[in-house]
This record gives sequence, structure tokens and C-alpha cells, in this order.
Amino acid sequence: MSIREDVQTVFAKDPAAKTTLEVITCYPGLHAIWLHRISHFLWMHNLFFLARFTSHIARFLTGVEIHPGAKIGKHFFIDHGMGVVIGRDRRGGR
Repeated sequence: MSIREDVQTVFAKDPAAKTTLEVITCYPGLHAIWLHRISHFLWMHNLFFLARFTSHIARFLTGVEIHPGAKIGKHFFIDHGMGVVIGRDRRGGR
């Protein structure tokens, strides 16, 4: 997914979203998803320490913890995500 699609998803799922600048700068759930994409890429390339460290930094910055091995689908939206934890499926994969 692209940044544009992510922003459009926020507008589609959150009636409180007013401007693109607001969404890009003030939505920690969106930041968590963007940082998860980086950590997931690292995880899929067997860079497990870097993936976990990136995930740890993302949790500190956003309050949302997403395991680097978790698979996130399109149009996923986290609203009011403080304390949200998303684990990975242990039935295969890495």
C-alpha cells in the first residue's frame, strides 16, 4: 500500500480526520503501521534483531506494539491505539 492509500483509509474510517497534514502528523496508529512495514521487511529478510529493535522503537514512539512477523492487511486502521498489541501467527512462516 502507498502512503496515499493509507491516508485515504484514515479518512474513510475516521470521521474526525479533517486534513491530510493532520492525518500524516497526528495519527500514531498510522505511524505504527508505517514503522511496522519497515520492521516486517527486516524480519522477512532474516534481520531479526534489527526488526525487533525497530518494533521496540515504534512501540516507544506510538504506544502500539506490532510484532515484526505479523502480517497486516490492506486498509488496516488503528484508532486510539495506546496499549494495542498485535502478535504474529505462529502457524508457519518465520
